[in-house]
Amino acid sequence: MAGYELKQGLYLYPTPAGAYYAIASPAEDKPRRFLNQLLKLEQTPELTEGRLMALMETDETEKAMQLLSYCQKLGWVQGLDAPITAPQGALEDILPAMLGLIAESGKVLLADDQGFYLACSGFAHEVAEELSALSAELATVHKRRSGLLVNNLGIASHALAIVDPFGNSQIGFWPMFVGKHRFVLAISGVPHFNHAEFVSLAWALITRYLK
Repeated sequence: MAGYELKQGLYLYPTPAGAYYAIASPAEDKPRRFLNQLLKLEQTPELTEGRLMALMETDETEKAMQLLSYCQKLGWVQGLDAPITAPQGALEDILPAMLGLIAESGKVLLADDQGFYLACSGFAHEVAEELSALSAELATVHKRRSGLLVNNLGIASHALAIVDPFGNSQIGFWPMFVGKHRFVLAISGVPHFNHAEFVSLAWALITRYLK
């Protein structure tokens, strides 16, 4: 454990960047699995050696410390001075407020992989239905052609967008992978994934769907 020392009295919590990494791809690696394990908890855990090893599913302290250090250097985790609990309440009640704060325009919807929207902020009902259906169709196309994008072009992102003549996104579609479930965020204009509400959104979905 040479070179590593845990700061006492902190509670471990993903940053917005960490939450984005946790749900941005269905591919599993050790950091993504750790972040998802962290977001499965109903309350932020105290940062102790034992709890850290349990979250990382290892009995080797050195490996756990190395992975924590790696995630910290990438800005994926943070330490809080006091614990906080996962968002409470029915998703249809708590999601709209979160969604409205993760886009500059306030126009955001969350759709499932069947093309039905679960929550919406700023879009009219008819528009939300059409965008949700479009998100499912785009997901099918992307899945069919992802080999070309990743292997031939080196584009690993699963996000797609409809852009203006200057290349600026008018409507963007960002998938959120939660276990076997696939959701899509459709956002008008500039996303604000660096806001705390994005962590709350990922936390709310993971505590309910990732078992």
